[in-house]
Amino acid sequence: MTAEPRLRSARSAPVQPGAEPDRGVLRQPAFWIVLAVLLAGAARMSVIAVRFAQAYPIALVTATALFALLAVPFWFVVSELDFLEREPPALLALAFAWGALVATAVSIPGSAALDDLIAKLGSTHLAAGWGAALAGPTVEEIAKALGVVAIVLVARSQVNSVLDGVVYGAMVGLGFQIVEDIVYAMSAVALAGRGDHVEPVITTFLLRGFLSGVWSHTLFSALAGAGIGYLVVRADRTARFRIGVATLGVLGAWASHMLWNSPLLRDGLGNGAVALLAVLVLKGLPPLLLIWLLVRAAHDREADYYTAQLATLDDPELVTPTELDALRSGSRRASARWHARVQAGLRARAAVRRLQRAQARLAVEISRGTPDLSRWCREVRRHRRTLTRLGHPEAVVPAGRGPWRRTASAAFSTALALAVLWAAVSALGGG
Repeated sequence: MTAEPRLRSARSAPVQPGAEPDRGVLRQPAFWIVLAVLLAGAARMSVIAVRFAQAYPIALVTATALFALLAVPFWFVVSELDFLEREPPALLALAFAWGALVATAVSIPGSAALDDLIAKLGSTHLAAGWGAALAGPTVEEIAKALGVVAIVLVARSQVNSVLDGVVYGAMVGLGFQIVEDIVYAMSAVALAGRGDHVEPVITTFLLRGFLSGVWSHTLFSALAGAGIGYLVVRADRTARFRIGVATLGVLGAWASHMLWNSPLLRDGLGNGAVALLAVLVLKGLPPLLLIWLLVRAAHDREADYYTAQLATLDDPELVTPTELDALRSGSRRASARWHARVQAGLRARAAVRRLQRAQARLAVEISRGTPDLSRWCREVRRHRRTLTRLGHPEAVVPAGRGPWRRTASAAFSTALALAVLWAAVSALGGG
């Protein structure tokens, strides 16, 4: 059962085994440069925050709370993408901070300056119609992509697959998205001219949170991160080819952002909630599908690699053949946890998740060539004993249930997302 995954991993060469996080990072000049840039960005954004706090304190607190809550599910989804070889929380926080502080601090004046340049070199009509579509993506996507580059410079060993690039890129985009949305909300309060009121904040939250959040900066930067991850990881390719792929990733982020900001289809589908929802889908769905395909391919290759490491143990107490099969797929891992919940309750579901985490960490340690695996083996066996006591000794998916559950889950999630979008569009239209 394990020969095929090994062959696929060797053929695609998607993973370079990562080392433990470098504890000598403080000795790296790149760390101090990145830290200095972060502090400069924080100082710039603090000036803006203080100005808003003095003028509209209630609105600022409301906007910060709403968009911070919105960040939680995005953070969870992004961090879960790389289940088998999880990224250090400190680096995820660094990526988020780059997007929130540096990319925003650069983009606010940079986009405005480029918009003015478009008006001078072109026309005011061009700037009015296409300024946001040309200036915003050009400045913002470069600033965000540099955040992934900063991660590579600080912790090269932690970017060992294309999926890692996706995760760090998405986290940079999430930081940018949350702070930019807060700035837009506060600008809406100022433009309303009614003082410290929260109605413009709620409207901005619905428009930029629910309607635009699914396919906004988190998604765009994930595309750029995938390209940079490829550049770093695929040493088997020529430098020219890898640079080309990285450039293509950044251009893909720019094109997706440009399409989203463009006036295309602005008046082409009529009025009403249905027309607006259709425009959002037509503009946002292409990059969403593209990044989904990239994540799926990168995850499957990485899963093949790490499950092949586990298979070398040939010890059913550490991992069984059916558990290996479940570990190779995110949906099957979730189905195994669901099956444990149905068969043995919530404690069994939690135990299966902990077992899967421990098996994944064991696979990573094997790939690193760790000489003494006893610590990680003990952890796996401990969770196995817990499951055995609960009467559910194996983290498996019943035959035939995984695909059905995956389809049902996808259908439910799609229906729920459309319902939320419809509600938000209707609320905006009614207002």
